[in-house]
Amino acid sequence: MKTDVITVYSDLRGREEAMDTAERFAAYNGIKGREAMHLRLLTEETICMIHGILEDFRADFWLETNQTKKGTLCMICFSADKQANRVQEKHILSVSTSGRNENARGIAGRIREVIRHSLQTSSSEEESFLTSINDACLGIGTGSSSYPAPSADYWSLRLYRQNLSAKKDAKVEEWDELEKSIISKLADEVKVWLENDRTEVVIEKYFNK
Repeated sequence: MKTDVITVYSDLRGREEAMDTAERFAAYNGIKGREAMHLRLLTEETICMIHGILEDFRADFWLETNQTKKGTLCMICFSADKQANRVQEKHILSVSTSGRNENARGIAGRIREVIRHSLQTSSSEEESFLTSINDACLGIGTGSSSYPAPSADYWSLRLYRQNLSAKKDAKVEEWDELEKSIISKLADEVKVWLENDRTEVVIEKYFNK
């Protein structure tokens, strides 16, 4: 089951509709009580996290399910039409980093990664400056159709937790910071894809185990 796609903006327009969709989604899938509350918290925290990191975006939000042997896998999906700059990328990956790029394998994957980083700015101020220069010189807006839009980066919260557990004594502060996050406490998996024109986050949670 997949819900309708809700549009959420950087000024939080669409947030209430997204929350209502999450509640209807829970009811439809028989998710009740504490589990329904967890789903709502994960939805709210995901929207607030993206809102707090990215600027001036329009995003598609939806939820979907997949029946597995472990139970009902619910996915909270958020796809923003905005490339994260280097600072924003660091904040996003603090929730979902395994330190491994699943899509940057082989020569083609490495080339895509180089392209993405070549298009990535280091801050919102630099991004605004480059945008104004591009608009003034070209008069056609931002972006270039000559570049592909690959799914360049992929990180896994599950693998990140495993890596931290193995070195917990050496990374006490990092572990404590991770455990303070509602998302990291409640989600079974957090996946992030960083592309040259899009930022995607998928929160996975099993119910009815």
